Amino acid sequence: MSLRLYDTAARAVRDFTPLRAGQASMYVCGLTVQGPPHVGHVRSALVFDVLRRWLAARGYEVTYVRNVTDIDDKILAKAAEAGVPWWAWAYTNELAVTRAYDALGLLPPTYEPRATGHVPDMVALIERLVEHGHAYVADGDVYFDVRSFPGYGELTGQKLDNLDPAADTDSDERKRDPRDFALWKAHKDAEPETAAWTTPWGRGRPGWHLECSAMAGRYLGPAFDLHGGGLDLRFPHHENERAQSQAAGDGFARYWLHNGWVTLGGEKMSKSLGNTALVDEVVQRVRPVELRYYLVAPHYRSTVEFTDAALAEAAAAYRRLESFVTRAAELVGADAGERALPEAFTAAMDDDLGTPAAVAAVHGAVREGNTALAGGDDAAVARALGAVRAMLDVLGLDPLDPRWSAGGAGDRLAEVTGGLVALALDQRQAARARKDYAAADAIRDQLTGLGVQVEDTPHGTRWELTR
Repeated sequence: MSLRLYDTAARAVRDFTPLRAGQASMYVCGLTVQGPPHVGHVRSALVFDVLRRWLAARGYEVTYVRNVTDIDDKILAKAAEAGVPWWAWAYTNELAVTRAYDALGLLPPTYEPRATGHVPDMVALIERLVEHGHAYVADGDVYFDVRSFPGYGELTGQKLDNLDPAADTDSDERKRDPRDFALWKAHKDAEPETAAWTTPWGRGRPGWHLECSAMAGRYLGPAFDLHGGGLDLRFPHHENERAQSQAAGDGFARYWLHNGWVTLGGEKMSKSLGNTALVDEVVQRVRPVELRYYLVAPHYRSTVEFTDAALAEAAAAYRRLESFVTRAAELVGADAGERALPEAFTAAMDDDLGTPAAVAAVHGAVREGNTALAGGDDAAVARALGAVRAMLDVLGLDPLDPRWSAGGAGDRLAEVTGGLVALALDQRQAARARKDYAAADAIRDQLTGLGVQVEDTPHGTRWELTR
């Protein structure tokens, strides 16, 4: 079975056939660093991290570009309100985004360009559009002429005459059509001088849509395989990207993928609505790997309603997987078993990145592994461990991956907790040795009350957290 993905432009699931055999090129819209990231932001990054991992598992050499938008109307406004330079505001929030990505185990992209580092590429793209008659200059602003591009609206299946005016400028007075969008914005007196670049049309800064087209072209060339982002980016952002790039003569993206929203109280999670769950705050309630499981397990095109109850349920589900991997590795060794992906998992992932069925395959293998553990069948335990770790590696959820146990305050706390539990278990063993079974049972009951499950096995006493 070949990999099949839902292409927004085709409004259908299509076989994935890359431009170059054995290679896959991806561009994913990263964040506008106007503030720290919330759970809705990182869901998109996680979806395409899993796609990138699956492409690699299928044998593709992946080039993955995820940009940073570090100049924007909102960045300028929020920096001015806070009384700090816009570039300092942007960089502080870029660090927060990177911290969230690292905490959730995202692989670094092949390239992670900043918009401000690619202004020459943007100017060159505008010059091509003006030359081809698809853009025009108006008092230092440059607009894309949507009526000059017959395919405008095709990505989202909309007709031009039914669309609202573009909302990226203060006035439509100088536009040929209200739906024309800004490629370049002339510098305003109230804006910082450092937020302007010199161009043939005067000093100013790029429009948001232009930035991604220029960066995709710089790193992936005039045509590439996959373009991804959140559902809210389909229009106008991706529609405008596609129009300006193709009008300039580029083939641009061959497949368009969009992930569903994370909602809170039935509304899309959004800074403007004030209904966000910041990643930095959520990972104080659950471990980052458990938040990753929560966001990866649903299908990427589904809507995820964020609740503490659902998050706790996902965390408990992940701990069941983690418990088997830990126990099996203690028994047969972490590297035991062939790292082979079961057919059910492969079929699920090839079917439009079907993570719900893929996660179900993981849990099925864990149940078989637990049966083997109970029956003392070490060979079957090893087979199950190899399969489970192979599947979890694709999802970025392998409990034995060093990224989930490397450094940081949380891990130092875990080390202290482990030491205290070990001390309590030593005291319990001493009580049993002197036949003070009441004291031994009391220690075990106290640990149970704290959420520490104690199990006596032929290989010794082991423990795990149950909540």
